[in-house]
Amino acid sequence: MLDLAIIGGGPAGLSAGLYATRGGLKDVVMFESGMPGGQITSSSEMENYPGVATVTDGMSFMAPWLEQCMRFGLKHEMATVLRVSKNADGFFTVFCEDGNKFDAKAVIVCTGSKPRRAGVKGEDEFFGRGVSTCATCDGFFYKGKEVAVLGGGDTAIEESLYLANICKKVYIIHRRDGFRAAPATLAKARANEKIEFITNATVDEIKGDMAGVTNVIVSLKDGSKRDLNVPGIFTFVGLDVRNQVLQDESGNFICETVEGGQVKVNLKMQTNVPGLFVAGDLRQDAPKQVVCAAADGATAALGVISYIENLH
Repeated sequence: MLDLAIIGGGPAGLSAGLYATRGGLKDVVMFESGMPGGQITSSSEMENYPGVATVTDGMSFMAPWLEQCMRFGLKHEMATVLRVSKNADGFFTVFCEDGNKFDAKAVIVCTGSKPRRAGVKGEDEFFGRGVSTCATCDGFFYKGKEVAVLGGGDTAIEESLYLANICKKVYIIHRRDGFRAAPATLAKARANEKIEFITNATVDEIKGDMAGVTNVIVSLKDGSKRDLNVPGIFTFVGLDVRNQVLQDESGNFICETVEGGQVKVNLKMQTNVPGLFVAGDLRQDAPKQVVCAAADGATAALGVISYIENLH
């Protein structure tokens, strides 16, 4: 039986693994179907992590985390977890897609979040053929061309700046005048001659043909329309948490959640189910910042150590 199962390999999961193993837990496994690193690995710019003064991309930033976090005995199980159950004996079972099952004394779930779909006509039809949620993944395909970005938060503005280094022009479409992005990032974008802001506007439709996106129809505040001849649009309209592993076979959550599907936790990242902890974007009121996710993971791991000690 595992001392601890960690589900998710982003900053929260890796930090949890580091603190749990360094804190003395012997059988700790992190379940992550792909390469650990999390959503931040697709970011084009990381400049606000305390102590890391060099501005770098998310992939480079996360590269040393795995080595450090595995140093004290954390194991990586490359498997997709379907669900977690709390058993009658007080322990947990982790059910994997490949049919394997693992028993554990405690579980930390840090499965993070995924980009939300904008709900625009044509978005699903052309997703992967001109519609993207990752500028670092797909920006190169639009080198020397014009593209659109939908959104007004930090990710939208940061990725627009990244795209401006590759593309001929970037249109930022936002439904309001004001932006949620950090003022410093927004100032950089406003000063970039390749970026044009289209505010108080919504995307009506993404159009295209067999080859992919050809143009984007935008509705302006005054009721007029604008037709942007762009072969690509990047949507950054928020995140949806990945909470499926906390649902039982009937689709009911095994722990308490709040509106929006985030998990209710206390300051120790404990859920209302003893031994079950949640960290990172999945927990309620998560700031969705790497430094906060890492802190959550460490906090949860320390909570698990205390919990397991009290089992004996």
